Amino acid sequence: MTQRIPNPESRIPRLCAIVDAEAAARAGWRPIDLTRAFLNGGATFLQLRAKSLGGGAFLDLAAEAIELAHAAGAQLVVNDRADIARLAKADGVHVGQDDLSPSQVRSLIGAEAVVGLSTHTVEQIDRALEQPVNYVAIGPVFGSVTKSTGYDRVGLVMVGEAAKRAHARGLPLVAIGGITLHTATAVIDAGAASVAVIGDLLSTGDPEKRTREFLARLAQVASA
Repeated sequence: MTQRIPNPESRIPRLCAIVDAEAAARAGWRPIDLTRAFLNGGATFLQLRAKSLGGGAFLDLAAEAIELAHAAGAQLVVNDRADIARLAKADGVHVGQDDLSPSQVRSLIGAEAVVGLSTHTVEQIDRALEQPVNYVAIGPVFGSVTKSTGYDRVGLVMVGEAAKRAHARGLPLVAIGGITLHTATAVIDAGAASVAVIGDLLSTGDPEKRTREFLARLAQVASA
């Protein structure tokens, strides 16, 4: 029997601001300072990625980032590490195709947590929709300069197909991969409920201002 989440219709904010520790370091930012900048810019849904950090350092970072997020009324999900998410009292976990399954994640962090799953093909999307997830992610939409996915760019047509399948199950679609301020509206128009962004939020050297610009641009789409 397929496990279902309590509220599959739960909304995902238009912007998922990803705090990627490695990308932050390359741009000269400490991850915790970047978290603060995104929150000051108005982001209410953040994902924390730290592929190269050891468990103890990742837990310390996650705990501090989650405290900041919750003080700002925002949600923060941890990438990959359900154990870190549970210990740090994160709002949820985002996993990829080679990580723990959403069912395994839920056994660790509970039924009320936010769980997202990355997909890259139609077959993966269909399998994801049978899992106990709050949202499905698709990408890389335009490719990625901040991480290696092992997959070619999927483009806006795939975003539309993924959105159609996700919406039929009452689930929102999050698009990721090379999305910029100038392409974000096209991604939403293609059917995505949210855009997840790493690189372009760092591109100007002022991530707080760039977050505001993204939110303003996406609000125009939402109200159109």
